[in-house]
Amino acid sequence: MATREALPFDLRALEIFLAVCEQGAMAGAARRLGLTQPAVSQAVADLEGRTGVALFDRSVRPLGLTAAGGVLRQKASALLSEARQIAPALRETEHGRFPLLRAGLVDSLSRALAAPLGGHLVALAEEVSVLSGLTAAHVSALVSRQMDLLVGLDAMEDVEGLVRFPLISEPYILLLPVGVPVPARPEDLRRLAAELPLVRFSARSKTGIEVDRHLRRLKLELPRRLEFDTPHGVTATVAAGEGFAVTTPLCVFEAGVEMGALTCGALPGPAFGRSLTLIARRAELGRLPREVAAFCRARLEHHVCAVLHAAMPWLGTALRVEGDESAA
Repeated sequence: MATREALPFDLRALEIFLAVCEQGAMAGAARRLGLTQPAVSQAVADLEGRTGVALFDRSVRPLGLTAAGGVLRQKASALLSEARQIAPALRETEHGRFPLLRAGLVDSLSRALAAPLGGHLVALAEEVSVLSGLTAAHVSALVSRQMDLLVGLDAMEDVEGLVRFPLISEPYILLLPVGVPVPARPEDLRRLAAELPLVRFSARSKTGIEVDRHLRRLKLELPRRLEFDTPHGVTATVAAGEGFAVTTPLCVFEAGVEMGALTCGALPGPAFGRSLTLIARRAELGRLPREVAAFCRARLEHHVCAVLHAAMPWLGTALRVEGDESAA
């Protein structure tokens, strides 16, 4: 196993370095920090020795920074700013509040959950960010620690160190303009596509990828003519009579298009569905991910599934809110 390289500085050394930068002299930094001038000089010399570069140009007065010193000043200021926020953040958690929570939300749940989730999280944290978008971008942000939790289509089962809370499962369905009969067999989709173009979800989205894969399984190579990144683009285009789509009940709800302007029907052929999951890093947010998952399930059950089941009673249990199990 490789030996981890020791850090070339500690926070106190950076604090002394920044004081010298601001005062322009070792003596001024010493007075400001309540230290002796030799102690400040020694701390700066140790820092230069450990980093292997000169940080100050000692030929000018007041002291000038070298190029390396300028870089360190920028980085050190950011590090010390972060460090000073740790103690207040820890005290906030003692009162049950987080300093910052960042959540990602798949596009097809933005209308259903963005505002309610934001309102729920703001009671738990000083600052909250809820970002809607494609699951792929949120997955990258969660892995790189730019996001604290996400609700998406990818359960990230190949990534260790996560907890996963299933939220809702739904089938893919057909979306057609009013008056167009719902095809009964997969091969009927080919005939339908000869009259109406298939309005696709973009191949940048996981929904678009899954729909394309399913159509290939059915040996249906339908022309690519029009695609959108958002559920609203797909649904509104179908409502305008410009094509048909393979979509989901949640995507129809997300679009906010009047249900009377559309025909929804079961997708012919083998069962085809998707599940949405809340994911967070293990052991970093305590019980919060489980509690947020419970909040999301309740919101989906009472404000979304109830509406969709009333409009599409044939969905049955294919559209369902999941239980409270989590998988590591």
